[in-house]
Amino acid sequence: MEYIFFLANASLTLRLVRHLNREVSSLPPCSLTVIHRIDGWLVKIKFDTQLAPMQAGNFRAYLSEIGIPFEPDIRLQMAFWSLETGQSPVDVMRRYQLAIVAHGYPDRQEIETFCQQFTRGLGYCPETLA
Repeated sequence: MEYIFFLANASLTLRLVRHLNREVSSLPPCSLTVIHRIDGWLVKIKFDTQLAPMQAGNFRAYLSEIGIPFEPDIRLQMAFWSLETGQSPVDVMRRYQLAIVAHGYPDRQEIETFCQQFTRGLGYCPETLA
């Protein structure tokens, strides 16, 4: 079971990671792929097991509150598939010209580090990194 959503900024992306990592969460383990784009963030959440219908509905409602469903084009589908088949994120970034911020277990540290380095390189903080 997987979900692909577009989120407007880093704060929402970090909120999603916190939601997935909550100890009281009844959600099963998942993998998360985070891609930064100039206009926002793409997140793909893939659960290890099927969610119960109520869980799936609640999770989709939560995602709809913080983002919008996203239908990836063929290039993004191929990038996601490449990552799932074990290709390194660096190779996938080069091949598909994407900024893959995180792939695997949801980890807010990777996202925060990316934002800090990107902002430091630009000299200011774009809206999508706030």
